[in-house]
Amino acid sequence: MHLGIDASRTTVARRTGTESYALHLIRALLRQAGSHRVTLYFRDTPPRGLFPAGTHRIIPFPRLWTHLRLSAELRQHPPHVLFVPAHVVPAVCPVPAVVTVHDLGYLHFPDAHPFAQRLYLDLSTRYSTYAAVHVIADSEATKRDLIRFYRTPADKITVIYPGRDEALQRTDPVPVRNKYQLPETYLLHVGTLQPRKNLIRLIEAAGHQSSVSTLVLAGRAGWLAEEILKVAQSAPHVRLLPYVPEADLAGLYSGATAFVFPSLYEGFGFPVLEAMACGTPIVCSNTSSLPEVVGEAALTVNPLDVAALTEAIRRVLSDAELRAALIAKGYEQVKKFSWEKAAQETWAVLERAARSEHKKTAAPTS
Repeated sequence: MHLGIDASRTTVARRTGTESYALHLIRALLRQAGSHRVTLYFRDTPPRGLFPAGTHRIIPFPRLWTHLRLSAELRQHPPHVLFVPAHVVPAVCPVPAVVTVHDLGYLHFPDAHPFAQRLYLDLSTRYSTYAAVHVIADSEATKRDLIRFYRTPADKITVIYPGRDEALQRTDPVPVRNKYQLPETYLLHVGTLQPRKNLIRLIEAAGHQSSVSTLVLAGRAGWLAEEILKVAQSAPHVRLLPYVPEADLAGLYSGATAFVFPSLYEGFGFPVLEAMACGTPIVCSNTSSLPEVVGEAALTVNPLDVAALTEAIRRVLSDAELRAALIAKGYEQVKKFSWEKAAQETWAVLERAARSEHKKTAAPTS
């Protein structure tokens, strides 16, 4: 089988969860390719060593790369299947496509997105789920949303949990703590600053704690971040770290007394997985996909209830036995998530998609 993969999102300088998903899953797919031929399509030249040597098609184009340039490439040199892990299916796609949908949070919390961005997300995701021969969802929560909002047939969706970066594990936090001049005890949140992350309520809840005086918000400003930044900059207990290199993340997680993630909606929630892998106890929302990811390895609360969030944080900070139990459960929970497992399940979907399309186009026998 000849598999084409849209790898265009893996070359961005500062990857978020979606781009990291594409990078790590593609690497795992290549390790398991066997006799399959794989072509990676890029808009920009990938950094040296990003992927093993192989078939890289660098096809630069200034605008509408997916819908114009990638589409033309697929017509000229068609693979058997196109896999789109982190973007949208081309408007004219001459080959069967499999697409990953990460979340539909913009439909649950429309006010957390600018109108133009929300419209684009809705139209592009709606089209991709219709045009693809099969859809991969990050979680059961996302699968339910696809069925509910877009009426995607259940048998067209396969839930495949992403893996985790196994290089990200507990480490000595002192070098990172010294680098960023952090106290010995702090609460941590990692993620883009945007309304969906529920950070204003988190800032309020953290301000009620007596045993830990610092909340570290690590992540760049995203959509509609102005109010969050205003509140954070006026709160003496908040430290903003706009960008933390990947090399420092393990130390940042490892040094936190607790990781708090009261997001209103997550299609998967990579930061909680990373925190568990680094041995950090977690308080997170009891909504969307997060209960699937953390299992019993976190205290989960209603993200809209500041009092409940405040109390959950207080419990984790004040109870050493509870922290130890959550850490131990977290180490067990992360074992369920691996890129090798995700790649194996993804290959099965891609091969099935190729076989089904071959049957459709095969000439009938007499």
